[in-house]
Amino acid sequence: MKIRASISGEEVEVEIQRRGARVIASVAGRIYELELKHASDRDYLILNEGRVFNCRVDGRLESGSAVDVVVGAAHHTVTLVDPKRLRSALGAGEHGDGAAKIAAPMPGKVVRVLVEAGQKVEAGDGIVVVEAMKMQNEMKAPKSGILVTLNAEVGATVNGGDLLAVIE
Repeated sequence: MKIRASISGEEVEVEIQRRGARVIASVAGRIYELELKHASDRDYLILNEGRVFNCRVDGRLESGSAVDVVVGAAHHTVTLVDPKRLRSALGAGEHGDGAAKIAAPMPGKVVRVLVEAGQKVEAGDGIVVVEAMKMQNEMKAPKSGILVTLNAEVGATVNGGDLLAVIE
């Protein structure tokens, strides 16, 4: 996924690719191969070339709103320049020849889970139903395959961009 962002006042192009537990990020042409570990709602551990960094993210990547990101002792303010592109990429579920990732399009509550992990699904099959602002959104399989990961359970609250399922 490619987006434009303002990081500490400098507008840059950011490209993010997931490969299993690894994240390949290109920021202004500089490439980082990272492994992320979720520590809490806003805290992460970033592993990069044998080094470990604490990372805290305060705020949400939404239309024009700033997010404060602290990595180690460095503080950065990040604002999306083209937030529609991020939403469409998250909603589409990144795939191609690899795994298809289904993410929540916005904050909400899981009201139905239509499949189980390990189940074979066809493109267009319903996977999870998320209710947001009194509307129900059915997340559908973007491709045929096996549902290898299911991170949703009925009653759970999800944030926009949260990974709900992975199909391989």
